[in-house]
Amino acid sequence: MSETRFVVEPGGRLTGRIRVPGDKSISHRSIMFGSLADGVTEVSGFLEGEDCLATLNAFRAMGVRIDGPAAGRVTIHGVGLHGLKPPAGPLDMGNSGTSMRLMSGILSGQAFDTVLTGDASLSKRPMKRVTAPLAQMGARIETTERGTAPLHIRGASGLHGIDYVLPMASAQVKSCLLLAGLYASGTTRVTEPAPTRDHTERMLEGFGYPLVREGERTFSVGGGHRLGATAIDVPADISSAAFFLVGASIAPGSDLTLEHVGINPTRTGVIDILRLMGADIEVQNPRTVGGEPVADLRVRAAPLRGIRIPEALVPLAIDEFPVLFVAAACAAGETVLTGAEELRAKESDRIQVMADGLVAMGIDARPTADGIVIQGGAFARGAEIATHHDHRIAMSFTIAGLRGAGTHVIRDAGFVDTSFPGFVELARTAGIDVRAERSA
Repeated sequence: MSETRFVVEPGGRLTGRIRVPGDKSISHRSIMFGSLADGVTEVSGFLEGEDCLATLNAFRAMGVRIDGPAAGRVTIHGVGLHGLKPPAGPLDMGNSGTSMRLMSGILSGQAFDTVLTGDASLSKRPMKRVTAPLAQMGARIETTERGTAPLHIRGASGLHGIDYVLPMASAQVKSCLLLAGLYASGTTRVTEPAPTRDHTERMLEGFGYPLVREGERTFSVGGGHRLGATAIDVPADISSAAFFLVGASIAPGSDLTLEHVGINPTRTGVIDILRLMGADIEVQNPRTVGGEPVADLRVRAAPLRGIRIPEALVPLAIDEFPVLFVAAACAAGETVLTGAEELRAKESDRIQVMADGLVAMGIDARPTADGIVIQGGAFARGAEIATHHDHRIAMSFTIAGLRGAGTHVIRDAGFVDTSFPGFVELARTAGIDVRAERSA
């Protein structure tokens, strides 16, 4: 079987102006909300990555007419909250945990049975964190003995609202339960232990659905209302921008501007952490687009220093830690991360996999149960990096090449297309010496 691998040569700097693809979290939700709304929803800036296309194809399979995507534009002819039809077969979520977890909330409220499947990686990821509270709401979902996919969701006789306190901060679990709450009798109230991304809450309000905010961490919805179609302009994904924020910070002589990046305050932990490390990041032209804050981000090379990462920032940067570990490897002194055990249950065990790769390149990186300790220094050699089919691992080690000590090869890099189609081309445009190869 052939694979795509990245070959990265050391050195380079990042300059100019670039725009990374649209926000994955918002793109997923635009398809979900647009499909369940009454009327036609127009989306621009949609991320045409494999994960978001899995969500789009699932709703097409349930009878929703969706035109596009074409150059980031999608037109969704909504069928209303109760207009979905039984799919002809299982719905394949590919590699997308967001799709599977959020869809499980929506499908628990339907009158028909569905099966959610995924690839080998997604089929190892824990799903009890959503199936257990959904069961409390009256959903009937069967999983494997390990609590993983495939998920067999039985048509619900009627969901009821619950008052649920999340044991771990997770935007996916919060969103799943709020979406199930649209179909439940009574009120569904979700409280999170720390703030997480709030795209679902913002989109509920944008589609005209009543949402109650109780402080910063408790949200509730009642069943029986409707979603009204609207227009959505998806900003550039800060999780994708993070690779270039780190790259320009660590590569001497860099001066790069990232255009139209979403800076939702529940997503800007990566900026806060980099600034604590000494990064030079300037927010330019801040504005609001479709209810989401957006800005251009100018980042210039700066000497970074190791820090103890505040645990309060962990949920606000959970997807960006792989590339933040690269920043820590290039910083002076020790960086310590705690309170991030969630990283072990992503597309890969991101703590262990990143540590293995950094060690292979000559960095002292020691995993802990809920984090990592990295001694900053210089990469000593090129290496062959195993991604474990994780797109963020592949892109993070591509960025590491800016400070590399030799050619390194990143195995199984094809999964980058799940979140960042065109990554290699954009990275080369910005100044990274990387090429994609097919190998046996």
